[in-house]
Amino acid sequence: MKLIVPIVLGLVALLHALPLAGVLGAARLSTLYGVDARDSALELLLRHRAVLFGLLAVGLAWAAWQPSLRGAGLVAGIVSVASFLLLAMQAGPLTPPLATVFKLDVAALVLLLIAGIVHLLPTPSP
Repeated sequence: MKLIVPIVLGLVALLHALPLAGVLGAARLSTLYGVDARDSALELLLRHRAVLFGLLAVGLAWAAWQPSLRGAGLVAGIVSVASFLLLAMQAGPLTPPLATVFKLDVAALVLLLIAGIVHLLPTPSP
């Protein structure tokens, strides 16, 4: 039971590390999200977003290994995926790659909520 939280944080860290490839430029961003990222302003914003997701992935991975950071990691992960899901539901039709991100984030949110419940449960006395 005590391995659930670090495993979930590790999986969500990997999920958040995937967009880091977008730092490589417009072609990679187009593949990741199914959008035309040739506009220099959009490319800059999406590449910066990739860096921020990389930082979040590092934080989540660190929380997986450091028990004192797990609560903060769970909150950060839940806020990240839930905010995307809420924004995506308001955005209308998604490109196929974004629809995949949506489905992965639904799964991540379910796992994070389960891990959050486990994290809040009292630890049994020996």
